[in-house]
Amino acid sequence: MEFNNFAYLIILLGCLAVPLIYSFEKQVAFYKKFRYLFPGMLFTAAIFIIWDLRFEELGIWSFNDKYVTGLQILNLPFEEWLFFLIIPFCCVFIYEILKIKFPKYEYPNVFLVLSLLMLLFFIAIAYFQRDKLYTFFTFFLLSIYLGYTIFRNRFKKHYTKFYLTYFISLLPFMVINILLTSLPVVEYNDTYNLGIRVFTIPVEDFGYLFLLLLMNITIYEYLKNQFSHN
Repeated sequence: MEFNNFAYLIILLGCLAVPLIYSFEKQVAFYKKFRYLFPGMLFTAAIFIIWDLRFEELGIWSFNDKYVTGLQILNLPFEEWLFFLIIPFCCVFIYEILKIKFPKYEYPNVFLVLSLLMLLFFIAIAYFQRDKLYTFFTFFLLSIYLGYTIFRNRFKKHYTKFYLTYFISLLPFMVINILLTSLPVVEYNDTYNLGIRVFTIPVEDFGYLFLLLLMNITIYEYLKNQFSHN
């Protein structure tokens, strides 16, 4: 095994380092909220891993053996399993920091309108790109879950921090994904996507991240609310 085989693992651990350390800082105390975070994180990870497994089988994407350790679980690199735990952990950490630092910065009605517009946009993409499996599946699932979140109407007060978290997360996400797609650790078959890239990142990945964060944060807030009433 050579050093480059640890590339994906090193990228993930590099992402985790700062949020994990600061989770135990007194003012943040994120560790006290792990019991709300982990159930939703595991549930969401399970859905994304099933998706990942099927798409890997179909050849929609693949992993370069040169940049992974070779340890596999159900034919997926061990690092890919970690991705669905580490990235949400880091993003929910950002979300909590924003809630602590900007408690009064709330524009729920503005972001509700934005959510409705984005829902229409996602539905349109899913409908008109039915022949592109990665594009369709990403925006179809995103439309369903965002629509459910909007019309269930229990997440409205959290919209502002969610969107800020997403936009802030885009910067590290792009750095990570540029590394993953330029080495490449992950290789995409453009037959199944729009073929539009931001640097080396398929544009569908931005919807993928949106869904990943939305599921994790909505479940996290739901569990916090449930525990607070028990």
